[in-house]
Amino acid sequence: MALDDIDFRILQALSEDGRASDVSIGEKIHLSSTAVARRRKIMEECGVISGYGAKFDMDALGFSGVVVVAFELVSQAESVLNEFEREVVNCPSVSYCAFISGDTDFIVIIHVSSLNDYDAIYRKELCILPHVAKIRSSFVMREVTRLANPPVLFQRRK
Repeated sequence: MALDDIDFRILQALSEDGRASDVSIGEKIHLSSTAVARRRKIMEECGVISGYGAKFDMDALGFSGVVVVAFELVSQAESVLNEFEREVVNCPSVSYCAFISGDTDFIVIIHVSSLNDYDAIYRKELCILPHVAKIRSSFVMREVTRLANPPVLFQRRK
């Protein structure tokens, strides 16, 4: 789907407030609510808009720590990578996992309530993952920024 400037203005408005009504978006970008609704529906059907969700304050929910965990596997054989991926998605503490380039094979992000909490997760979830040669954990000291949609997405349209 080829997006035009109006589509990007709708996306920007939604990135600022995912609950924004078609009327409020229309007022903000000077378009009728009917046109906003039509364009939004097309972007949803084409997969440009893949869903809507709430943002949670993890600290307020008792998860004050963030741990970035790097996994090095014993091999890069497809079967090894696939088995690790099948198992890591079943870890209830993992909020993000990615296969990356470099010396590390996968990175995982985990939210924890304490060091004891991480120790339990490490022992019950991470250490039992298949084909792991090395695990390195880094504790986030301070979060500087977290953006669901980077501003460059909208700056390129200007």
